[in-house]
Amino acid sequence: MPHHATPLHPPAVRKFLSRPRVVAACAAVAALVLLLSAAPAAEDPSRWHSYLVGPLPGGTREETVVAVVGSFAGAAAASPSAAGAPLSSLGESNLSGEIEPTPAPSMVLVPAPSPAENFDDGSMEEPERPEIKGNPPKDPAPLLQEPISTGLPTMSSDVNGEHDMDRKPVLPLRLEQAPLWSTAADKELIYAKKDITNAPLTLDDPDLYAPLFRNVSMFKRSYELMERLLKVFIYHDGAKPIFHSPELKGIYASEGWFMKLMEANQNFVVRDPNRAHLFYLPYSSRQLEHNLYVPGSNSIEPLSIFIKNYIDMISAKYPYWNRTKGADHFFVACHDWGPYTTKLHDELRKNTIKALCNADLSEGIFIRGKDVSLPETFLRAPRRPLRDIGGRPVAQRTILAFFAGQMHGRVRPVLLKCWGDKDADMRIYSRLPHRITRRRNYVQHMKSSKYCICPMGYEVNSPRIVEAIYYECVPVIIADNFVLPFDDALNWSAFSVVVPERDVPKLKEILLAIPKSQYITLQSNVKRVQKHFLWHPNPIKYDIFHMILHSVWFSRVNQMQID
Repeated sequence: MPHHATPLHPPAVRKFLSRPRVVAACAAVAALVLLLSAAPAAEDPSRWHSYLVGPLPGGTREETVVAVVGSFAGAAAASPSAAGAPLSSLGESNLSGEIEPTPAPSMVLVPAPSPAENFDDGSMEEPERPEIKGNPPKDPAPLLQEPISTGLPTMSSDVNGEHDMDRKPVLPLRLEQAPLWSTAADKELIYAKKDITNAPLTLDDPDLYAPLFRNVSMFKRSYELMERLLKVFIYHDGAKPIFHSPELKGIYASEGWFMKLMEANQNFVVRDPNRAHLFYLPYSSRQLEHNLYVPGSNSIEPLSIFIKNYIDMISAKYPYWNRTKGADHFFVACHDWGPYTTKLHDELRKNTIKALCNADLSEGIFIRGKDVSLPETFLRAPRRPLRDIGGRPVAQRTILAFFAGQMHGRVRPVLLKCWGDKDADMRIYSRLPHRITRRRNYVQHMKSSKYCICPMGYEVNSPRIVEAIYYECVPVIIADNFVLPFDDALNWSAFSVVVPERDVPKLKEILLAIPKSQYITLQSNVKRVQKHFLWHPNPIKYDIFHMILHSVWFSRVNQMQID
């Protein structure tokens, strides 16, 4: 969790606004919601408008949390009960033209400025944060290389780049319940699934290097169909800064850049939800933490309540969530807490497509084959997202392995204990000493290293993986249970090394055992795959924006049932 400035509240106020009192206030708001829900539907909406407004600017963060957490609950209670109605029951006027939902009344929520997160050595870290999860499993499962079974043949390829086009489809990932009614968009998704399954063989595409993909032919056909068919509806409800307020700098930039580019897109976004294949929930997990988390409370319950109330509101206000129980909805979250804020809403947790940086199989929240592993990208200069991209040629990479960063999580202390200041080839630091940074800073170390060590931190994900790709250094990923980004499409064995956590003491031995010719191939492939992880102010084909959107699209296509 990013560093929080020292709260401005005096000790007496902090004591008064303790976690039990905040939770009690939330319960009181919920009781008020029940009273409002019993009121006649024809009552003046202004009766609940005041609960959306909350405290005036200048109120404490705890007061704002209580007011905002209750806001969507009031909206859901006052909404007309049309949630279960079929699409055709929205009214003749709705069907004759485009639909643009009315934004919810504004919520007074004044965000504090984002804290500075850069360290002197140029690295990006997650500062110390309270533990908000239960104990991790005693015996974590190893990182899995193959995706779970879906309705489409696996996008697999061997190290020689030859593709298994004849692999038989296996049982698809099944929804708990079929859609309440069918739409034209559903028929297009079924058509796409059949067409992808029978994709023509792709040979020598100059834009797609086959060994980087599990199955380049299926990826290309799926991508083409996405470009031609996909329509996304974005909910207008929700006020800034939690909604529609992208953060474009720092380690959570992935969710912000996707939000910015998605909302500005004119190729995929539609104003008429009846045409949509996917529905985007445009909230920021980073802004949730920044604005609703009460420092010192050690609880993310206010964040989870807020999201639950938001989903309850849109499911009561519109029929689209209820048609599929959220299966055609998606959100994008890069904050570590993104998965845990879904726990209070079963349909959100189980059915919705979750694009998460924290793609941890061991938590029981990320569902492989349905959810999307989101790359965590650290951007230092939002106006120049491609700054410093590139690295030294192989002959000038004189460092075998490099890592520098804080010692949090279960892997990094072991890494430092085994290799810190013990071997000249293994440049492993907790923080880069100033005597070293005077000659070569953090970025220059990555540009000069053969392998960049990417151990998990508090969670399995790390911005170093994409950083290594940016600086053309082969990433060495140490994080059991981690589903790698774009796992549905990319063949990570072609451009990275995955080391089980238990093998950290043998790390140098593992790296030295890789033949020079294989290292050269890995490093060359890192340079080739780089374009799929780059942000562009104006998105281009196959860049990271389109790769994220494709993974969401491919997940939704996979869910469709073909008789």
